[in-house]
Amino acid sequence: MTLKEFFEQHRSVALAFSGGVDSAYLLYAAVTAGCDVGAYYVHAEFQPAFERADAHALAARLGVDLREIKLSVLSDEAVVRNDENRCYYCKKRIFTAIAQAAKRDGYVLLLDGTNASDDADDRPGMRALAELSVRSPLRECGLTKAEIRRLSREADLPTWDKPAYACLATRIETGTAITRADLERTEQAENAMMSMGFTDFRVRTVGGAAKIQVTEAQLPRLIERRQEILSTLKPLYGGVTLDMEVRG
Repeated sequence: MTLKEFFEQHRSVALAFSGGVDSAYLLYAAVTAGCDVGAYYVHAEFQPAFERADAHALAARLGVDLREIKLSVLSDEAVVRNDENRCYYCKKRIFTAIAQAAKRDGYVLLLDGTNASDDADDRPGMRALAELSVRSPLRECGLTKAEIRRLSREADLPTWDKPAYACLATRIETGTAITRADLERTEQAENAMMSMGFTDFRVRTVGGAAKIQVTEAQLPRLIERRQEILSTLKPLYGGVTLDMEVRG
């Protein structure tokens, strides 16, 4: 099945929209196919402000009224506990909220942007999607991340080369309880590094210290900006380290 055929069969859909590469292309495809599509963005503690701004900007560009749901994931003890199933509990909470809002708005089919490159065995959150009967057209149609980026570029979507960005909670060590302060500190640190020109990186919290992960191509920039990075991050963390196993 092609994506075009999928939307020919499903003319009214709700979409969990993050503003990332995958959900952006899926929203574009639904709009291009002339579907009645309701796009929903969940504003929770795990999403940085720039992601929210990107989501609203892209929805506006595609002429879609983005419906925002405010939700506290930190009110769920299972999420805060941050064990190996945190993603499952978080996804279950977020997609349940979207499904309820979509149902009130008259939508019965809920979609997400999981693609064919995503490993279902390595993502506990996929179990939550299956339990809530969320469909993943990109995955069902065999579209990989690379293909979605290519198609997005052809469609002139600004997200075609947007780096992957996992939620802020992934920066906290599994087994360490998640606090609002830790999330805010992470966002502040990563915003600072973005302002220095870094992309596709992470600032993780390990034992109270910041562990920076960058791609190999960005190592010279990191060395060049070393003192600036230290002066910015040291007031936030107990120490600043570099992960020598650079991001791929």
